[in-house]
Amino acid sequence: MSRFIESIKVEDQKIFLAELHQKRMNETFSHFGKSCTIDIKSLFLNLEHDEDGLYKFRIEYDLENNFKTQILPHAISEHDDFELVIDNEIDYSFKSADRTQFQILKEKSGAEEIIIIKENQITDTSYSNLLFLKDKTWFTPKTYLLNGIMRQSLLASKKIKETEITIENIKEFSHFQLINALNDFDEMFIYPIEKIINLPKEETDLEF
Repeated sequence: MSRFIESIKVEDQKIFLAELHQKRMNETFSHFGKSCTIDIKSLFLNLEHDEDGLYKFRIEYDLENNFKTQILPHAISEHDDFELVIDNEIDYSFKSADRTQFQILKEKSGAEEIIIIKENQITDTSYSNLLFLKDKTWFTPKTYLLNGIMRQSLLASKKIKETEITIENIKEFSHFQLINALNDFDEMFIYPIEKIINLPKEETDLEF
């Protein structure tokens, strides 16, 4: 049976963006013709979590409303380098617990983290959405694999904009950063575009 996950930010005993996580969970059930009875806020309160610091509240669930929870200390990952990888068949429309397709791509890569290209469009890394900086404005690709919670929140608050980002125009951007429910927008935590080890010099130079 398919299993899905929600990874939710908890910092200093406060849960973040729970409404958006609940909405995504409800929509997952609805897509498969099911009804969700799992309530994220109630689960968090029942944990009686009383530790300060940054934590990941992880809920793994199936479409029969069976679930298990964990709350784990969390640290933001830093990466030395990134590699563009092509996969025109990848599909991660729902936040599935099965991450085999990402693991296969990472194992083939020579970098610490990957940036996935689908049908010539920049999408996501193996675990996050992306932001790219151009002329003091942060943009996120229109062509995401998963419409992440932080991505939705930042677009709604107009801190970022959507645009088309492709193999051809990626070098027009100077920096990038990774965002997900645990990684907030942070202009102090960015990478120069040159951290991507196989940036194409010309349109036809990208080989995998």
